[in-house]
Amino acid sequence: MRLLHTMIRVGDLDRSISFYTQVLGMKLLRKSDYPSGRFTNAFVGYDDESKTAVLELTHNWDTKSYDHGAAFGHVAVEVEDVYKTCDEVRKRGGKVVREAGPMKHGTTVIAFVEDPDGYKIEFVQRRAG
Repeated sequence: MRLLHTMIRVGDLDRSISFYTQVLGMKLLRKSDYPSGRFTNAFVGYDDESKTAVLELTHNWDTKSYDHGAAFGHVAVEVEDVYKTCDEVRKRGGKVVREAGPMKHGTTVIAFVEDPDGYKIEFVQRRAG
């Protein structure tokens, strides 16, 4: 078994695809319209779906925004340098909502950014070795 993808619902698919590809550097892997269901799925990720887990962005055509509730936390992305990655996100128009630094009660360096729909993405510093 392996983890395939995580699905999040987005209010504006083009805006979300732009964020994940242009700000976070993912690739648009595939996109499919389902007219009878009035929704579109787009899959984005850092590598092919056969090699790694990806994000499924689902846009229901008649819904512009969603209540996230309190259950979902965040998506985590491992990066080489959290500080540099935050600088790059800002340069590309992204929003850093928790600056890079050690996590509370620990030593792992993390940061959080927010996508256009308010979902949190955690950057986690790759550990040496």
